Amino acid sequence: MKKWMTYFKIQFVLSIRSVDGVFFGILMPLGIVGLIGLTSGNELTSGGYSLIQGSFGALITVGVCATAFMGLPLTIADYREKKILKQFFITPAKPSLLLWVNVIICALISTISAICVYLFLHFGWGFTIQGNVYLVIFSYLLTMTAMYGLGMFMASLCKTTKVANLVCTLVYFPMLLLSGASIPFEIFPTWIQTGAKILPLTIGIDLLKTTSMNLDATNVTMQVIYLAIIAIISIVGSMKLFRWE
Repeated sequence: MKKWMTYFKIQFVLSIRSVDGVFFGILMPLGIVGLIGLTSGNELTSGGYSLIQGSFGALITVGVCATAFMGLPLTIADYREKKILKQFFITPAKPSLLLWVNVIICALISTISAICVYLFLHFGWGFTIQGNVYLVIFSYLLTMTAMYGLGMFMASLCKTTKVANLVCTLVYFPMLLLSGASIPFEIFPTWIQTGAKILPLTIGIDLLKTTSMNLDATNVTMQVIYLAIIAIISIVGSMKLFRWE
């Protein structure tokens, strides 16, 4: 426990000093919130709900997407390339320690981001969660677990920061742009929506939208199973395939 806390403190300080993590994890979601709020406010859509209500589930995942697919893999790949992980190899530290400490730090940043988004919407435009709050929290944690599982898997495989940058770019931007996290999913053509529905983040956002707006829960069971399978496979795979150098 002592070595875990020591490594956590070091990594937490380094993460706070990183402008990228704070900007993409916290400030960017708030910027998108402000843009949506100022342009549409509480104006109702054709579905009978405001754009703010429909976007809440997506907005709280922006920080998760940024830290899971940019922050976590790039950090581990950088340590691997600089031989920092090789130095850990001769210590009692296990791959699980390195991965999970960084995952927890990223999760803290994402949680702060989600809370800030909610408070911004609540005090700025009177937004409230219409569904069961506990189901929303469960949906958020499940989505977060699946996304960080994929991030851990990428971190375990990418040997250099150049490879990590390429992989992160190929995963991050499709997830961010096509899942509905930054652009409303409903405005996409049908063929794009059909392809984007296989993305785990799209499933997570749809689950969050359903639980936060108390919509018809027809597909919830399959969505939960899908995200759980993604989380289990990616986390187990990251532990098995982790390389020190």
